[in-house]
This record gives sequence, C-alpha cells and structure tokens, in this order.
Amino acid sequence: MVKSYLKKLNEIASLGDAREESYYSTLENLLTSYAESVNKHKFHITVLPKKTEAGNPDFRIWDGQQKITGYIEAKAPEFENLDHIENTEQLTRYCSTFPNLILTNFCEFRLYREGRLIDKTLIARPFVLNRLKTIPPVENESDFINLLEKFFSYSFPKITTARNLALELAKRTRFLKDEVIAEEIKEESEGKQGDILGFYEAFRTYLINDLSHEDFADLYSQTIAYGLFAARMRSEKSFNRKLAFDNIPHTIGILRDVFRFISFGEVPAPMEWIIDDISEVLAVADVKAILHQYFHEGKGKDPIIHFYETFLAEYDPKTREKRGVYYTPEPVVSYIVHSLHIILKEHFNRPHGLASNNVTVLDPAAGTLTFLAEAAQVAVSEYCNTYGDGTKQEFIRQHILQNFYAFELMMAPYAVGHMKMSFLLEELGYALRDDDRFKLYLTNTLEMDNLEQTHIPGMSSLSEESHMAGTVKKEKPILVILGNPPYSGHSANASIKTTVKNVNGKDKIIRKKTWIGEKIEEYKFVNGRPLGEKNPKWLQDDYVKFIRFAQWKIDQAGEGVVGMITNHSYLDNPTFRGMRQSLMKSFDEIYVLDLHGNSLKKETCPDGSKDENVFDIQQGVAIMFLIKKKEES
Repeated sequence: MVKSYLKKLNEIASLGDAREESYYSTLENLLTSYAESVNKHKFHITVLPKKTEAGNPDFRIWDGQQKITGYIEAKAPEFENLDHIENTEQLTRYCSTFPNLILTNFCEFRLYREGRLIDKTLIARPFVLNRLKTIPPVENESDFINLLEKFFSYSFPKITTARNLALELAKRTRFLKDEVIAEEIKEESEGKQGDILGFYEAFRTYLINDLSHEDFADLYSQTIAYGLFAARMRSEKSFNRKLAFDNIPHTIGILRDVFRFISFGEVPAPMEWIIDDISEVLAVADVKAILHQYFHEGKGKDPIIHFYETFLAEYDPKTREKRGVYYTPEPVVSYIVHSLHIILKEHFNRPHGLASNNVTVLDPAAGTLTFLAEAAQVAVSEYCNTYGDGTKQEFIRQHILQNFYAFELMMAPYAVGHMKMSFLLEELGYALRDDDRFKLYLTNTLEMDNLEQTHIPGMSSLSEESHMAGTVKKEKPILVILGNPPYSGHSANASIKTTVKNVNGKDKIIRKKTWIGEKIEEYKFVNGRPLGEKNPKWLQDDYVKFIRFAQWKIDQAGEGVVGMITNHSYLDNPTFRGMRQSLMKSFDEIYVLDLHGNSLKKETCPDGSKDENVFDIQQGVAIMFLIKKKEES
C-alpha cells in the first residue's frame, strides 16, 4: 500500500511541473485503501480545491454516518522540514480550531489532537523525491499505520459543560468569520459570483448603513453559529446543517432566509466544511443537560440567554463591550418590571397593570428579551389571578403577541430572543402557531430612514421586518418603554452620516445629521442657550440616544412611562445639564435609584465596604422611572 503510494508520488514529482494539488489524489487513494483494509468501508474523504492560504485544511474525512473524523493539511514535498510549517499562523489557527488534524508533506505525517502534537512518523525521505528523482524506500510503515489508526478512530467527545460548549463554538465561529466569510466577501467583491455579498448588501441597506465587510463577517458568523444553537435546542434527535432549517421557528423569517441558504443552497465548500464542523460540536453536546447545569450554578431561570453572554465572552469580548452585551441581573429586571406594573395601576388608572388590554410595551434595545419575558410573565400572572386560567391562551394571543414590541440590532441575540420567547410562551401554555410571531424586530432603533423593498433573493424578510419596525417607531403609540440600552462612549450609532455624491463629475462629501443626531441637539441647550462645553462628547453615548428616543416616543403618545437601567453619569455631569432640563420638561415625575458602582470614582458603601456594581463594568449605573401624564404640567 505505502510502496505503491510512494511510486505514484515519484511519477508525479518526475513530471517537473507538479504543484501541491497534483499529489492530492494519490494521498486520497492511500487513505481510502487504508480505510478499506480495516473495514471502514463507509469512510468518505473530500478534498477542498486550493484557492488561498486562508480557509480550511485541504482534506476532510467523514465516518460515513454524518460524523466528521478529522482534517488533513497538506504541503508539497518541496517543504522538506515541517517544523517551519508547524510554527506558522495558519497551522496555529487550524490546530486551535480542529481537534483531530494531520499535517503532511506527503512523506512525513504529524498528528495533532486538541492542538497538541501526539504522534509523527516519516515514511520516506522528501529529498529522495526532490533531489535524487527516484522512488524513496519505505520507512516506519507500522508506525504510520498506527498513526492512521489513531486518526481514523477519533470521535468528538460529548460536551457536558456550558463553558466548554461556548469555547468550542467560539473558536469555530471565529474561524468562520476570519478565514471563510471574510475571504468569500473579498472574492465576490472582486467579481466572483456568490450569495454572501448579496446578504451583505441587504444587511447594509436594511439594517446598518455603515456596515463594513469585517463587521458583516462577524454578524453573519454569529448568526449562523447561534442559529444552529437555536435549532439544536429544538432538535430532540440527530442534528446536522441540513436539518437545521426544519428546527428554526417559522416566526423568525430572517433566520429562515439565512438557513434556507445554509441548509439547501449552493454553499461555498470552505463555508460548508466549517458549518458542518459547528453542527458536529452541537450534535454531540448534551444541550439540555448543560442548560440545566447552568440553572443550578445560580445563573438564574434564563440559562439560554446567559449562555449567549458566555459564548460572546469567549468569542469576542470587545464586541461584547462595544455593543453593551451585559445581561441585566434578574433582581434588577424584576424590580423594574414590577415597579412599572405598579406605576400603571397607581398613576395611569390601568387596574391590571401590564395585563390591562390597552397597555403597549416596547423594549428598544431588547437583546435577548430578558425584560419583555419578565413583563409577559407578570402580565399573564396578573390576568390568571384575576380571571382564572380558562381564557389564558386567548389573552396571550390578543395581548402579549399584539401589544408587546421589541427592537434589536444584533442578529444573534435577536435569534436567541425569538427562541427564548417561544419557549416561555410554551411554558405559559401557549404554543406559537405558524401565523403567530412575537413582535421582536431586527432593526436599528435610532434609524428612521424609509427603505425600499429589497430585490435580493432570499432577503425579502429583512426589508419586510424593517418596514414593520418603522411603523412601530413612527406610528404606534407606546405607553411603556423599558430595558437596558447599551452604554458606549464610542457610539455604534452615528449622529452624522457621511455620503459621497457625484456633482458635475466630481465626488462631493456630504455630511448630514442622522435622525437621532438631530434629536440629541436639544440636549446641547439650557434655557435656550448653548451649553458652552468645548467637547460635549458624552452626549453621544448610546444610552443617551436611547433615552432620547424613549422621551420622543412618549412625547408623541402624550403619556407614558419609561423604566430603564443606564449609565448614571447624566445625574451629576455638567455636560448633561440640557438633558436633565429637557427630561424635566417632558415628564411630570422622575424617580431615580442610583445603584452607584463606579470604580473610577472609588466610592465606598456607607459602612465603608466596597461599592460593587450590579454589572461586571467600571461605570456606575442607575435605574430611572420617567412618568408623563396627559394634560398635566
């Protein structure tokens, strides 16, 4: 077997114009011969056409039962010393991503398990091929057979902890982002036909107008990884990429568009490989046991949502910080929601609080729906305590599904939020029908531009979603606005939009304030006069913009209440004088609970102990309740 393999290698090398890919079929035949010799007849080997140094390894081996055995990265026999390859960035990426990997120059084989070199053997001297131009003698054949036996016998270990699952998902999602999606966008931008660039254009048009290729690769990769996780959560039996689509709830149109392509479309081979690998990780994970364990570790009653924070902390802590992905502790969520429930009863003559039939609720930065999930539970509990369980399903359909709204910009938490709400409603006794959906919309809350319908195949749901969200933003009266908006001094939501227009044959840069940029201007004046601040940059913080949105929305309705937890800088910083005055003009009553926790101020508690933050951040926070009543000064 090995002797005939080396003979074939020599024939190829002697042609004089052989490239790395020239040897692929010879190695494939050797691996197939080995598999058949040990009765592994169903093993299947696929070879990835060489395009760039980025992307996946060259060979993928399946066990014939939809399980990935491992990967092989091949270098031409001219690379006589694999030590140089072993230390490259490329191989480091492969070793950290793929747990069962062989590196070979067709003569030497090195086996890596979980990133660690566990075996290597030399079956022939490369210089005999390269310089002596003859068939090299076989060496260490039994050692080579042992190495192949270890490689082919590998199966991915069952994952039983949340952190290990997050770790395995995170490193593959990073690989998908950096090595696959980014490369596909680059190639398609240079003229190659494909679908990924179309998805990018749709997201840029309908969601984030300044979306870069890099940010899209991140967004899209997270969407795929967490969409697969969402699908796995609903799958009781076997699981793979092609089955994922069947397990995406019908209510999540955008996610179904993405997964229709992933499950049934002509997915580029490098992308298919890594998505299959992510699916394999999820297939062997005991997801329900992991979430159950999470619950018992004190993460609370929302383990699905806390898992996303764990995943993001492993995947990209900077994105987590940039977008403000810090989940609100349940006591804080409960306090805000129950307070709003009481305020509705006592200040707005809504005797059943959140369960009153004319109460509309919006979370404009919903994340994974922590606040609205709590609000829904409070409303259902209030209704059942008053009227009994007999008409509970009708109440959920007519009130929760009709009057509770949410906006979210990041795709992965959006997917988790929909999944979370479908599970919650099932727990409350209501299974979503095919024509039901919870009104969580993928949109930029702070963007008000009217958008055209998309003509991009498979992305119609994105523009439909954008239009539905726009109707809620501009036309729907909202009585209650709640949540935990992102805090980021370097706002991800621009106040000024820059466009380039061609005027008389020359490019002209046009700078125009965005909708939220215009609204924030009001905060730069006190008693009609400018603040006089040299650099009022803190007014550009995301949380300020979300408070301004909530204020505008309640002003539009003429009455309402805002309950949010935010950065507490607006309470005493001189830059916020105009904001404080503006809020006092809009609202009749303002209640603030300052939770402190600002490590930069080095505050202590009254008893001298450490002033701890309710979040894992340095910036102190406060809870606000802003109440506006009709026709009251």
